[in-house]
Amino acid sequence: MDHSTPLSVSHSSSSPESTTVGTESTTVGTESTTTGTESTMDHSTPLSLLFLFRVTRANDEEREKLAKEISKDWSSIFERSINTLFLTEMVRGLSLTLKYFFDPKVTINYPFEKGPLSPRFRGEHALRRYPTGEERCIACKLCEAICPAQAITIEAEEREDGSRRTTRYDIDMTKCIYCGFCQEACPVDAIVEGPNFEFATETHEELLYDKEKLLENGDRWETEIAENLRSESLYR
Repeated sequence: MDHSTPLSVSHSSSSPESTTVGTESTTVGTESTTTGTESTMDHSTPLSLLFLFRVTRANDEEREKLAKEISKDWSSIFERSINTLFLTEMVRGLSLTLKYFFDPKVTINYPFEKGPLSPRFRGEHALRRYPTGEERCIACKLCEAICPAQAITIEAEEREDGSRRTTRYDIDMTKCIYCGFCQEACPVDAIVEGPNFEFATETHEELLYDKEKLLENGDRWETEIAENLRSESLYR
């Protein structure tokens, strides 16, 4: 009896130790499992948070964009409703019409009325004469040489007194660019561009001017041409 009791006590005392050891081992295993989970969370949690942050941010931007579009749509709907209800565009147009209705007229009844022309206006060409009736042109051919469009053709011959005179003076009006170089180059103001701009024709041949046609234009517009040259004499 004395020997069995310590043995039983020893046996009973060894069981709690083994249980404790097992419990400790279980605890250690749990700690190791927890440690593994924590290590896993340390790597996965930042990526998850970043993903969630991006998704949340994208959703916020979409909400803001949608709110702006809705606000814009409502404002446009409101504006259209106001315009439709009060006919603002029609009133604006009628007010502009009434404004110009009482203003002075700016139109002219062409061709019965014509606006003023500048003395420097370059219109239909003409050959001028002296008051005695003699032709001004001396056949120097400066106008033919300076014409950039090569629209002028001149032929000349010698007179009995030894001076030159033109036997041919042609201008192709379909080539002319109305630059005025011929008028500026002429030393005796023989070839000029007059005030006439109404010389439309039906055929091409009618725009091929010869010397007789140019002299006829000069005789017709001599008064206006002389006045224009006189007013511009200080600036030439």
